[in-house]
Amino acid sequence: MSEWTTVELNRINYLTNEIDAAYHEAARKLHLSDSALLILYTICNHGDGCLLYDICRLSGASKQTINSALRKLEAEGTIYLETFDGKKKKVYLTEKGRQVTENTALRLIEIENDIIRSWSEAEQQIYIELTQRYLTSFQEKIKEL
Repeated sequence: MSEWTTVELNRINYLTNEIDAAYHEAARKLHLSDSALLILYTICNHGDGCLLYDICRLSGASKQTINSALRKLEAEGTIYLETFDGKKKKVYLTEKGRQVTENTALRLIEIENDIIRSWSEAEQQIYIELTQRYLTSFQEKIKEL
């Protein structure tokens, strides 16, 4: 172990990376790229007609990566984009896109919900509160860089 990290930090990083790897594996099994899954997942969470800005912000992926995946999904007939409020763009699912989403992102969301529902309400609250605390503290420390 490096002298710069703690056992706890190593464990958190390991778990975070393993979760990311599990989502990558899910995307592969669902025959989607990671970025395509992020887009469809975000649309599921925020509704059809999701702002492109929100997809980029909420997915954590670069604008370039999201735009590349959007072009591919658009070429496949899964989504279409429309201008909204001047220069903004909204992303909509086509009928084919709705079917694709039901067989991919929605299946993943069902798995996640099943896992969360298997926890007690107290466990759910602990997980949410600690994750929120970590995020807020991390964001504050990043501002100080």
